Amino acid sequence: MSAQASAPIGYFWGDDGYGLEAEATALGREVAADGPPLTRWRVSGSTTRVAEISERVATGTLFGGGALVVVEDPSPLLRARADRDALIATLGAVAPGNALAFLEPTDGSTHRAKSLEELAAAVTAIGGRVRQRVAPKEGAMARWIGERAAERRIVIEPAAADLLARRVGGFVREGDVDRRRQGQLAVAELEKLALYRLDAPIRREDVEALVADAIPGSTWALLDAVGARRTREAADLLDRVLATTPEPVVLAVLHRRVRDLIAVLDEQLRGETIQDAARALKLKEYPARKLWEQAHGWRPDELDTALEGLLDLDATLKGEAAADGRRRRLAFLLWIAEHVAR
Repeated sequence: MSAQASAPIGYFWGDDGYGLEAEATALGREVAADGPPLTRWRVSGSTTRVAEISERVATGTLFGGGALVVVEDPSPLLRARADRDALIATLGAVAPGNALAFLEPTDGSTHRAKSLEELAAAVTAIGGRVRQRVAPKEGAMARWIGERAAERRIVIEPAAADLLARRVGGFVREGDVDRRRQGQLAVAELEKLALYRLDAPIRREDVEALVADAIPGSTWALLDAVGARRTREAADLLDRVLATTPEPVVLAVLHRRVRDLIAVLDEQLRGETIQDAARALKLKEYPARKLWEQAHGWRPDELDTALEGLLDLDATLKGEAAADGRRRRLAFLLWIAEHVAR
């Protein structure tokens, strides 16, 4: 007997929300084989009980398809030892024709709760499948969009797929960007574009006209462009950020970035290490290392004047409260030109 037939159970984790759902769907399709499709019952671990899951998967069906039980974020079901033991026992109670899938959406970090890792190990031990799905980035996202288009018999030009990947955030390089919904967003936009173009290929111009720029982490990208003194990139990102983020918030995060750079540069000049800087600023190693690298491009007096320039910018914006958006954007651009440019 195959592992799939004896244990129609899956544990799927990662930051690719579309991929997690696809894995659960594939599991249900394989269990159904040539019979009727399974009826999906989807629930969150925070809104159900182990007993309810057990009842769903343990009840066989005489007519029609079985049940595909999908549990997103099972961590609330693992907090109490009794519930944890009961859930693991449920793995061996899945009736023939039914399937059970656990989805663990992550934020892209490698840190996972021990209880979730133990549940995944129990799924492996019983003969189920455990897979990680990582959200595609940059060129991989553009290829991924092309593949999803081919599945749907949608024709999209490579330049259009590349721009769509950029519009949904696939080219943002920040390690702390939440990519869990990028796949669903890309597919939704792809299907919208297909309705617009009907049988004609989707062109770059179509994406420009119909797909809003929903880049996650644009604010982070702006801060990094400022910290690295990439003036042109910072000016380009400014429009995206100001379109979705209130000006006082933009000012506040810029102020925080400059202050952090001052603190890190001070650590460098005193001969301290990256680890010392991370502890002093209470940061994880990845953002601390990024600040450390950016601080090398500044002198103390440049950061001091950049901080003073932000205070002047705040006063200018308050004085221009009734001004149109172009004048207010110009004030931000002047700060970038005067204090970010080398």
